[in-house]
Amino acid sequence: MIREKEDIDVAILLIALLSIAVWYAALQEFLKPERKQSNRKIMTLTSTGTLPVVLTISFFQDLAIF
Repeated sequence: MIREKEDIDVAILLIALLSIAVWYAALQEFLKPERKQSNRKIMTLTSTGTLPVVLTISFFQDLAIF
């Protein structure tokens, strides 16, 4: 049981770091002047950025708090 919890904690940490990196890249794209922004890149980054949120919620549901 303890090993599984540690594995989930590591997975959540990695997903959080990935999410931060993706949203940072999206923010940098949003800060560019409008004519230099890539709509395809913005759509890809925001779509990719929502996936870690779903995975994190899924991992939290797997944790047995009580």
